[in-house]
Amino acid sequence: MTHVVTEQCIRCKYTDCVDVCPVDCFREGPNMLVIDPDECIDCAVCIPECPVNAIYAEEDVPADQMPFIKLNAELAQATGWKSITKRKPALPDADEWKDKPGKMSELVR
Repeated sequence: MTHVVTEQCIRCKYTDCVDVCPVDCFREGPNMLVIDPDECIDCAVCIPECPVNAIYAEEDVPADQMPFIKLNAELAQATGWKSITKRKPALPDADEWKDKPGKMSELVR
């Protein structure tokens, strides 16, 4: 199994989770992080580190977030989505976006 970053991460991109990942499975896009399912070892240490509760074990992904399982796998391999291994500042307006629902249209691939 793997872990999945869901919609809550879009336009926030807090990277607290990256610092604790023992296998460097996070990939960074313009305004979101994803988890490479081929690299994730299912350790779950990233889940409590996410300040917006955007990370779930694959089997626990909420029904309305299921498309993010496939999306994480696709974007982890996409050109321009590079490995991120160190914490960076969140996006400048992250606090304004962190609690907003329906952010899929805001995703920059």
